[in-house]
Amino acid sequence: MKKILFVDTVHPILEERLTALGFECEHDLSATKQRIEQKISDYFGLVIRSRFSIGEKFLNKATNLKFIARSGAGLENINVDYASEKGIKVFNSPEGNMDAVGEQAIGMLLMLFNQLKKGDTEVRKGVWDREGNRGLELAGKTVGIIGYGNMGKIFAQKLSGFGCNVIAHDKYKTGFSDQFVTETSLDKIFEKTDILSIHLPLSEETHLYVNEQFLLKFKKPIYLINTARGNNVSVADLVKGLKNKTVLGACLDVLEYETKSFETINANELPEDFKYLAQSEKAILSPHVAGWTKESYVKLSSFLADKIEKEFS
Repeated sequence: MKKILFVDTVHPILEERLTALGFECEHDLSATKQRIEQKISDYFGLVIRSRFSIGEKFLNKATNLKFIARSGAGLENINVDYASEKGIKVFNSPEGNMDAVGEQAIGMLLMLFNQLKKGDTEVRKGVWDREGNRGLELAGKTVGIIGYGNMGKIFAQKLSGFGCNVIAHDKYKTGFSDQFVTETSLDKIFEKTDILSIHLPLSEETHLYVNEQFLLKFKKPIYLINTARGNNVSVADLVKGLKNKTVLGACLDVLEYETKSFETINANELPEDFKYLAQSEKAILSPHVAGWTKESYVKLSSFLADKIEKEFS
């Protein structure tokens, strides 16, 4: 019987469906990467979230591996090209959490625009400051999206009822204008944007993509949303922008200080720039949970099961 190794927790529906296809599923959630390397040749498939990176050394030992199933969207921790050379299929499931990411981005933006964090804190203390909590409306604002894959597209769709002008740029995609978005150049993003949302994978090209030089190209102050990868945005340069008001506010579900597994940050070694964000009323922060809903937990595994079943049944 062909064996599948789970090295991260995912919704049990994936194991149920793989078992129904005739696979034998095993779990090893605690062994080191080196220990997994020693036995990976025994397995037909590997299921992972982001527990460790998978490079050439690991793949060379995976002599019988036919697929890697990554529960989630990003594939930056897997050498996909080398896996392909070795005849190993790599599946991910961005369809599973794109609704969650789109809703989180809008939720964070509404929280920032309507000062809900500040107002909630004040009212709990008996402070009733209506004028000090006067908000902003999304209607009439231009939202610029950079990166128009699953996440960028769903964000545009979620915005459709708010009366925004939504424009998007994708270096590797064209012809995607529709009722939700207008495709545009990067120069137009810099010219027109009031609210910028980043939806980029992490690569050498996109590492610290949003930096001081990038932010200074905008013709007017912007609000920034990042639900993609922490290393897409330089926190130090973002803080400079907040201080000099080229950035009016930021919604950050991800931070460059995260570990590669996305599971933690070292709270004892966070720099002064983070402390500024933590104390700022202009920043809304969350712990990499934009795609982390009860519904997405099921859907991430269901979409993976669909793809594996289509390929191997």
